[in-house]
Amino acid sequence: MATFVHLTPAAHAARIRRGGIRAHGRGESRGVFLFPVLPSYTLTHQWLRELSRRPGPRQLVAVHVRLDDAEPVRVGRYNDRAPAAVTAAEAVRRIAALEDARGWEVFLPRTVAPGEVRAIRSVRQVNGWRYFPEAHGVTPCTCFGCRVRGEYGSQRLRRRRPHPYDGPSPAPRILLARLDAAETRGDAAALRETLHWYGLRRRGPLPRLAGLAGHPDPAVRTALVEAVAYWSTPGVRDLLGQLATDPHPDVREAVADALDALADDEDDDEEAAADA
Repeated sequence: MATFVHLTPAAHAARIRRGGIRAHGRGESRGVFLFPVLPSYTLTHQWLRELSRRPGPRQLVAVHVRLDDAEPVRVGRYNDRAPAAVTAAEAVRRIAALEDARGWEVFLPRTVAPGEVRAIRSVRQVNGWRYFPEAHGVTPCTCFGCRVRGEYGSQRLRRRRPHPYDGPSPAPRILLARLDAAETRGDAAALRETLHWYGLRRRGPLPRLAGLAGHPDPAVRTALVEAVAYWSTPGVRDLLGQLATDPHPDVREAVADALDALADDEDDDEEAAADA
């Protein structure tokens, strides 16, 4: 039997004891991330600090999972585009044989059953790396893909080292002026750029932007979806529902992706509320 560890918020411990570890994701990406239990405590729990950067509960626990040696899994480094399909025993062997196993992970494409959970243990909360394994001594990146909204000190870092395309975004009055000027000129490229900056905000003037749902350029309508999809401003769902029937497939696909992501977030919120 191969033994792995799964790091998760302590608030989920009671639910995991009752029902196992629920798979997350969509399609082929739906499953559970694990890491082999190695002789090195640091390597075994290396993902802790990176996972604790995410919004939500910061106190994590280690869930020990035991799988059959022949269980199909995928193994690779976090940035591998095509992780290898192997057995659980082979995944442990490959990672244990590495000179540097930082950043490696095992993916189980299914839910972990309650009977496969062997223990839930506390873990030192200062263990592991952040951002990426070789990040120590490297200037932090402030691009949209690397930063975590709400992380301690993130706003100060972005102001000190602004990213050329990912912010911080211009002030609201400047964005409104750019929006008015772009509409006056009929400049679709400028509209898309302005909508990009709106997408980096948590709220915005939804009634002002909603008129772009009828813009003749489908790229502008797609940019509108991407800009407002994750706003907390009332009326976002109604606008997405309107754009879900857009005649262009790119717009409909953007709406579907946004609604899927929002549904995953709602599921996570419900789980956290049930476990509280």
